Amino acid sequence: YYVEQFRSGRCPPGLAKKNNGCLPPGQAKKYAIGQPLPAGVVYYAVPAPVMVQLGTPPAGHKYVRVATDILLIAIGTGMVIDAIQDLGRI
Repeated sequence: YYVEQFRSGRCPPGLAKKNNGCLPPGQAKKYAIGQPLPAGVVYYAVPAPVMVQLGTPPAGHKYVRVATDILLIAIGTGMVIDAIQDLGRI
């Protein structure tokens, strides 16, 4: 899904193409695995084609997109459990 978007020169919704790729202003890498997702970090729903490939997240967790990364976060705490980074290069 994302490879097609990037190859065609399009950025995922919510991002504008910049000289450094498709990053929203001030959002580059503002999270850390094992830490809560900071309140100011904007995240988006993961597109359905990607969700099909990821499968169902573990109970109490959800997948979100931050810039070109997919994060697994805990629903109650917002803790970042895992990340698939820079989907544009996959």
